[in-house]
Amino acid sequence: NPTPYSIITFPFLFAVMFGDAGHGTIMALFALALILLEKRLGGSSSVGGGGEMFSMIFAGRYIVFLMGVFSIYTGLIYNDVFSKSLNIFGSSWDPAFYNHTGDVPMDADHCCPEGTNCVITGTGENEITVFPREAFNGRPYPFGIDPIWQTAENKLLFTNTYKMKMSIVLGISQMLFGVILSIFNHIHFKRYINIIAEFIPQVIFLLCIFGWLVILIFSKWIIHYDDPNTAPSLLITLINMFLEFASSPKLTNATQVDPTFFSEDNEYSVFGQTESITALQRMLQTFLVVLAVLCVPWMLFVKPIYLYVKHRRRTRKGEYHRASNMASEDEADEVVHHDEEQLINKKDEEEQFELGEIFVHQSIHTIEYCLGTISTTASYLRLWALSLAHAELSEVLWLMVLQLAFGFGAESPALGAIIIFALFAFWAADTIGILLIMEGLSAFLHALRLH
Repeated sequence: NPTPYSIITFPFLFAVMFGDAGHGTIMALFALALILLEKRLGGSSSVGGGGEMFSMIFAGRYIVFLMGVFSIYTGLIYNDVFSKSLNIFGSSWDPAFYNHTGDVPMDADHCCPEGTNCVITGTGENEITVFPREAFNGRPYPFGIDPIWQTAENKLLFTNTYKMKMSIVLGISQMLFGVILSIFNHIHFKRYINIIAEFIPQVIFLLCIFGWLVILIFSKWIIHYDDPNTAPSLLITLINMFLEFASSPKLTNATQVDPTFFSEDNEYSVFGQTESITALQRMLQTFLVVLAVLCVPWMLFVKPIYLYVKHRRRTRKGEYHRASNMASEDEADEVVHHDEEQLINKKDEEEQFELGEIFVHQSIHTIEYCLGTISTTASYLRLWALSLAHAELSEVLWLMVLQLAFGFGAESPALGAIIIFALFAFWAADTIGILLIMEGLSAFLHALRLH
């Protein structure tokens, strides 16, 4: 029964798409109020008077509370509170500011000397580009994303790749967990052939392709690449496992030989640029592809052949009993009738067993699983897409409403107070109406789809 696990995974996947500690706090407090007032609201007509929508929310108040709590957690991981970041522990970066007047060329020697980030002032607005190798003190931010990314112009590039890979890792983990749950059903119903013919090849197939992708993702996160051009594209790496079988990855660090060399195909090894590591990854990927392909006929043929052999043994056993009964003349009539009834049942069973139908059913099951692993993995990218949309929409509301109001307050405090009061009401209404209700409902439906 997956329900106990879904009670946790559902609000968690919702929170991955809805990750904002501020919005999560509002949702959790609203659900907590419904929980504390459930006796008063549940026994009155106020729930029904609120309409069908409110009745549904009231009925699911506990799951809504979990959704809010998990959103606070993921919001702290994203370091996102109403689109702003919290600098609790201090940034792990030490950017150096450079005043650009337009007379100095904008190149790495002048703008971004070694050991500094590039923060450009004097151009009308401050911009910062965070470079992974520059001005980093070597200690990662203790919890969540470093707040310096909030001011970085390459923030979107960083969070894009981070959330995309994270959604793939979470999706594959949940799919593997779902397949593992099936073994308990096989054991409970004593369908042990399903463990050998379905569960084992399904796990191997999933791990050989997408489990390997998860290993590549974590490896690319951990490994330091001296030359950014040799950081491989994981999508191309996964595709070339099949399209360029036994020949990918095939490039070492050619820039060491020719500094002008650059490969658009980006077929480098994830684990390093030496020839031995490249050959090792190529050999390992070849083995994984062969093993994954062998799992397809394993899922397709083993179970139907087993059922056919088992059926033939039962049929032969029935024919043996029939021959022995015909040879025995001392059998009682009742016993003969009983055996004849058994033979009739065996004959009906033989007529009902269709090997072709078994193969068709198993073929559909095998194709559905193999294609389903690919399509469902891609479907989990909605975690990345909705999380990105929620964060960007929240940031747009902040920049176009509240930040605009604060600008008026700097020029005229009296007028600014009135404008801030009015625009804050507009911002709060849009936050609740669009980000909490509409975006929350969208994330709810997508989380439901993933279950």
